[in-house]
Amino acid sequence: MKKYIFLLIAGFTISVSQSQEISDAIRYSQDNLNGTARFRAMSGAFGALGGDLSSLNVNPAGSSVFNNNQITATLSNFNVKNNSNYFNTATSTTDNSFDLNQTGGVFVFKNQNQNSDWKKFSIAINYENTNNFNNSVFSAGVNPTKSVDSYFLSYANANPQQNQLGIPLGTIRNNNYADLNFADQQAFLGYEGYIINAIPLASDPSNDKNPDIRSYSSNITPGVNYYQENSIMTNGYNGKLSFNAATSFQDKLYFGLNLNAHFLDYNKSSSFYESNSNALSNSDYTVKRLRFDNQLYTYGSGFSFQLGAIAKVSTEIRLGLAYESSTWYKLNDEFTQKLVSVSANTGGELPSDVVNPKITNYYELYKLQTPSKITGSFAYIFGKSGLISVDYSIKDYGSTKFTPENDTYFKSLNNQMSSTLTNTGELRIGAEYKIKQWSLRGGYRYEESPYKNATTIGNLKGYSGGFGYNFGSTKVDLAYSYAQRNSQQGYFSQGLTDGAKINTINNNVSMTLLFEL
Repeated sequence: MKKYIFLLIAGFTISVSQSQEISDAIRYSQDNLNGTARFRAMSGAFGALGGDLSSLNVNPAGSSVFNNNQITATLSNFNVKNNSNYFNTATSTTDNSFDLNQTGGVFVFKNQNQNSDWKKFSIAINYENTNNFNNSVFSAGVNPTKSVDSYFLSYANANPQQNQLGIPLGTIRNNNYADLNFADQQAFLGYEGYIINAIPLASDPSNDKNPDIRSYSSNITPGVNYYQENSIMTNGYNGKLSFNAATSFQDKLYFGLNLNAHFLDYNKSSSFYESNSNALSNSDYTVKRLRFDNQLYTYGSGFSFQLGAIAKVSTEIRLGLAYESSTWYKLNDEFTQKLVSVSANTGGELPSDVVNPKITNYYELYKLQTPSKITGSFAYIFGKSGLISVDYSIKDYGSTKFTPENDTYFKSLNNQMSSTLTNTGELRIGAEYKIKQWSLRGGYRYEESPYKNATTIGNLKGYSGGFGYNFGSTKVDLAYSYAQRNSQQGYFSQGLTDGAKINTINNNVSMTLLFEL
């Protein structure tokens, strides 16, 4: 093999086959607790209450509960702390950001005919960031048995479980990175980066350049103790613009409809580093350390709708029922990669190989259908002094689908999601107590894992609290919310599937200004 090989391919854009993963579907299917400060202080338990612009995201019938026109805007501080543990090595990162995450207005039209059973009609428009993707995770530790070479080998060699044949050496040697699909590109990077090497055919043991070769071995010494670091930085948002209409019947039954436009913008940069001090396994080239960088940019839009009803059973009791459809996304992915490896044979001082195609993979437009959700709600009103509210939502993550479904890759991925993901329940409890112009609030939230193993992403537990002050036609609300969730996802989707145990803690503070018109 050659030493000091630098492979730089001139940059241009291409279109290649898909490379989506289950984690992508989960990311765009989950909603965080966002919205107005009052909504967040009560952990989002508003399905049977209404009367708050963010409540429309739970039950669109809530806008017909308003008595006056209203405009709100909410500023939030997002603080995320990730505590990682990778083979007993602990690391931690913290991110802090501000965002005008909610703004909207509702307009109420009262029926002038006092004899009509339909007392009023309302329309509303509300924008919220349902997800803030600003986050970073860093983990490091010594993997006692497995190297990242298993990632590249998993694509290059045969995999009977996935009906995958080994990639011919001729495919790698006779094509540029730009000409290959995603799987072939990973084998290309590993081979041209000297992480893996072709195994000569038994019929031709003297030739390791035979284009028919489909078997590969590693240039990383098999053994123990591979020091590894993984750094992931993300940013972006998932926005939702809702157009709402609702009405009330005899001030006892409330009905509502939302038509929602979704906007998605997501950036993810990951950098994986590995080094080892194991003995040389190849007199010509043995990898001492490497860095593997990947960058993903996803953007697109979607549509969903919601239907809801609220019943005033008595002066004290309210019941609510709401349905939220799937969100039908149309998404685009842009993806870049770079690999740098260093040979122990050269003293390990300089990069022996740089594979930097300088190419952005523009993937074909694809569609994602997220799971629908049903929410049942109960509220008890203590006159004008306070209330208690409970929401329970059900969502089947196993029904998540990438389309077109006749695509071989998507068909396999959808089957994996169906067998890996499950039905989840989410419980939200909120309370409010009023003392003259002051309102005191608190809440609790529990959401089950979307994974059957409840380990890849664990259950979520959250608490919240806050207060508000009524100046008359102007109100100010403040809220604090806390949530924590454990997760453990592999650094890579195959091969090196070891990953750090991560405890994520969200501390958020929100302030809402409300104006009645």
